[in-house]
Amino acid sequence: MLRVAVCVSGGGTNLQAIIDAVTSGKISNTEIVQVLSNNPGAYALKRARQANIPAVCVSRADHPDKEEYNQILLETLQSAKPDLIVLAGFLVVIPAAIVRAFPNRIINIHPSLIPSFCGSGYYGLKVHEGALNRGVQVTGATVHFVDEGTDSGPIILQKPVAVHADDDAKSLQLRVMEEAEWKILPKAIDLIANDKVRVKGRRVTIDEKLDIFAL
Repeated sequence: MLRVAVCVSGGGTNLQAIIDAVTSGKISNTEIVQVLSNNPGAYALKRARQANIPAVCVSRADHPDKEEYNQILLETLQSAKPDLIVLAGFLVVIPAAIVRAFPNRIINIHPSLIPSFCGSGYYGLKVHEGALNRGVQVTGATVHFVDEGTDSGPIILQKPVAVHADDDAKSLQLRVMEEAEWKILPKAIDLIANDKVRVKGRRVTIDEKLDIFAL
C-alpha cells in the first residue's frame, strides 16, 4: 500500500481529484496519510478533514526563521512516513533537505507542457498568462519528479490542452485542470503505486501502454 502525503496551499482541487480517484479505485493500492498546507485558510485542509485524512498546517508566519521552518516541514512530512509526496499546488520552494530525504519520491503537477512556461516566477495564473501572451495554440500539464531545481525534474506524464481564441487566463486555467491536471496526476500516482514507473537519470519509463488522449 503506497502511503501518500499531499502538500497544497489553496483550494485543493487536485487534492480532491486524488481523493475521488482513490475512492473510486482509479488509484489503487494507495492511502492518503497526510495533507499538509502552509496556509491555515486553505480550503484543502477542510477537504482533507471531510475525507477523514489527517490535515496539518505549517505556516511560515509561525516560523519566521527559514531554516527552522524548513526543518519543521521536513519533520512533519517524515512523521507521516510517506512513500510518496505529491505537490498539488504547493506554493513553497521545497528545500534541498526534503528532496534529499525523499529521492525520486516527490512529484509535482505543473500547468504547462514543461519546458514551456515553467521555472522561477511561473505559478498559478502566471503560467496561463504566459501562454496567452506568447500566443500558443496548445498548452497542457506535466507531472514530474521533483529535484533541487525548479520544475526541472524528470517528466512522468504530460497531456496537451487546446487554447481557445476567446480564452483568458482563468478560463484556460480551468480547462487545463479539467482536461489534464485532474487526469494525469491521479494516473501518475496509480502507476507509481503499482510499481510501473522507472527512473534512470533524467529518463522515466512506464511499464504500461498509455493513450494519454484517452485519460
